[in-house]
Order: sequence, then C-alpha cells, then structure tokens
Amino acid sequence: MLHSHNRIYLILFFIFVFPANLLQAAERPNFLIIFTDDQGINDVGCYGSEIPTPNIDQLAKEGLLFRQYYSASSICTPSRFGILTGRNPSRSQDQLLGALMFMSQVDKNRGIQPGETTIAEVLQQNGYQTALIGKWHLGHGAKTFLPTSHGFDLFRGHTGGCIDYFTMTYGNIPDWYHNQRTVSENGYATDLITEEAEHFLKSQQTEEKPFFLFLSYNAPHFGKGWSPGDQRPINIMQPRGSDLKRVGNIQDKVRREFAAMTVALDDGIGRVMTSLKNNGLDENTLVIFMTDHGGSYVYGGSNQPFRGAKASLFEGGIRVPCIMRWPGKIQAATETSEVTWALDLFPSICHFANINTDGLTLDGLNLSDLLTQKTSVGTREFFWQLGPHKELKRGRWTALRQGDWKYIQNEEGEEFIFDLKSDPYEKQNQITNQTGKLNILQKRRDELVNELSSSIKK
Repeated sequence: MLHSHNRIYLILFFIFVFPANLLQAAERPNFLIIFTDDQGINDVGCYGSEIPTPNIDQLAKEGLLFRQYYSASSICTPSRFGILTGRNPSRSQDQLLGALMFMSQVDKNRGIQPGETTIAEVLQQNGYQTALIGKWHLGHGAKTFLPTSHGFDLFRGHTGGCIDYFTMTYGNIPDWYHNQRTVSENGYATDLITEEAEHFLKSQQTEEKPFFLFLSYNAPHFGKGWSPGDQRPINIMQPRGSDLKRVGNIQDKVRREFAAMTVALDDGIGRVMTSLKNNGLDENTLVIFMTDHGGSYVYGGSNQPFRGAKASLFEGGIRVPCIMRWPGKIQAATETSEVTWALDLFPSICHFANINTDGLTLDGLNLSDLLTQKTSVGTREFFWQLGPHKELKRGRWTALRQGDWKYIQNEEGEEFIFDLKSDPYEKQNQITNQTGKLNILQKRRDELVNELSSSIKK
C-alpha cells in the first residue's frame, strides 16, 4: 500500500512540477538530413551504380527508398533554398534561380533574406538545437547571409559553391567558418565535415533539447583549386590516392576520380550513423538522405538511365536519390513510387515535431502518413524554373509535372511533353500529337510563373 501511495505522489510530482513543454520535448524526434552535392541517381549503389556505397545502401536496408523523388532545383543554390524554406525557389526575394558565384561583386549582395523563414528557424524557436555542417551556398557577402542569421545555432563549413578539399579555401580565399568567423583548417573536407558531425552528435548525449542537423556534404562536387600560373581559381577533381585505389576497376579517369570522392563520402556517412547509434540517438532520429540535384557528366557524375544532368530540367537533373530511416516508425527495406520532392520535408518535419505551420507559405505536403502508414499522397503538381546565368553560359528553363505529364521548355526555347508513366526516360517527345495537353500545360506554367513571382516581397 505504501508503495502504491509513493507511486501516486511521484506521478503527481511530475505532472505539476515539470512543464508540459519539457515533457513534449523529450518525446519529439531528432532530425538528421544528409545532403550530398552533385551526386546523381546512378552514383548510389542501391540505385544501381557501380560505385560502392555500402553505408548509404544500409540506410535503404533499414528504411524507405524513394523512386520518384525530386529536388527543388537542378542547381545548388535554389535547391538549398527550396529544401530549407519549404518554398519554391521562384518565390525567393533575390530570385535565386542560379548558382551564387563566390567572386561575383553582384552576388555579394544576394542570398537568402530576413523573412525567408527556414525550417531551422522554426525548429529553433520551438526548442530544438540546430546545426548546419558543410556547404551553405545561400549567401556569403555579409553576416546577415550566414546560417547563424537564419536559425542555426552552430555553423561549421563553407559558404561558397565549392571549396579546395585540402586547403579549405575557394581558390586562395579562406572560406571555412566557425559560426561567423573564418578559420584555418587542415585535412580533407569530407573528413572535417564528418568529424564536426561526430562532435555535434556526441554533445547531444547531455542536451535536453532535441536536435536538427543539416549535414551538407560538398562531396562529390569538384573542388575549387588555385592556379598560380594563371592567378585564378580552377575546377579540379580532388580524390585522395588511397580512395582512388579502391575504385581502380573504373576505367574512365574522371569517373574514377568522382567515384573515389564518393566512397570517401560514403565512409563519412557510415561514421555519422555509427556515432548516432553509439550516442543512443538513432531510435528517436528521423534520418533523411538525399542529393541536391543530378550529377554533372563533365565531372564524373551519372544520372542513367534518366535523360539530362545538373542544370537541366530533364529527369536526370531533378529526380534524385532519397532514403528515409526511422526505426519503429518507417518500415525497413521498403520502397515507394509516390511522387514527392524536397519541399515536402518542411511540413513533414514540423508535423513530427508537433509544430503548427499556420501563417507560413509552404509549397510541399506533409508526408507523415506516407512514411508511417504507406498512405498515397495523390496526384502532384511540381514546377521548376532556372534563371539565366551569363558567367556559366546557362539560359532560362521551365518545367511542370502535373500527374504523369511533364512539360519542359529549355534554354533555347524548345518545348517537350512526356508521359512519364510510359516514358520515364523522356525519349518520346509528344509535342506534335498532344497539342491539347500542350496548351493546358503551357497555360498552367504561365499561371505559376505569375503566381510565384507576385508573392515576392518588394
């Protein structure tokens, strides 16, 4: 009887002494997004690549693999804007529809702006510890552009689109940050990012807050070296010799270098997952692996069997690998062909964190029922737009997916219509025999261009 009374007193003590929000915080999950750079759908082992990625493949064995998952863009900057804000990049105040260039005087004044709310800000305001480790690429000219001004408690990494893997500089300009100051680092960028993630996860053992870690690897994107002779930065593949030996069976030189950088990346992901488990965090952490967009064939990537590549809006530029793992919540070793994209992550994470998103303009859907109950998301409509970029010799693209139909207008003005259900590899342009569908999709494209641009704060 005495024990029964003691138990009742203990329960009452917890109810009245501990605030409800602290009890809820203890139950809320952690979120780890592993975001890789320029890694195409044929650059991951479990998607059919010849490049060995056993640690990424293990995520698929323990989670849900997506077959029709899209990035917010086929270019680095807008892709990052989309995933972090949950908004179509066409809504961005600075029209971030191309890559921000680190040495451009114009781009020093462009980037993500105050009021363009990130998922990190929302989580931070609701009791989460937030960190961005790795590549940012959403502004570099002023402290107001840095991750610490957009919801991240911790930033370790670089602000430009790429970096020298060995010197942590953009060419010869320092670009490795500890929060708001640049620091000198030695090592290999992939390993430094991994080590910072390990340190962060270890620190979470004693944290009362749940965490959000955006782990944004720059690999296997090319490095940004420096040419002393030309006195300018250069794009260069930067694998380590020891990693090249591991992929010596790949004949093409650039593909082999890319593969070497990819296996180093996969090693890092394995270390991060081991750290998550060793620190007792994995059971209550939703892990999301995805890439920012398709790979570049020039620098060794592959998006086969899909058409197109990075900086195009064919499937190869925007259909990307994605795996989600959450023990006990997401069934292991499963796949889905539901049509989803990066903009769905913001509302999904907020749902799991028990955060109300009323008042926010979001362009994605809450995927919680798909992840936990395999409920269909229904017919989707996605719109993409790329802006012209003189320095990189890129033009304007638009694309619209509506159900299984997809419309594209490329930088030369050429138009395409594909039925992705029967033609996922976009081999049969149906522009001549689907004039009615062409008119419908063109009209809807124009409506979306006007709708999204009119939402920009002037």
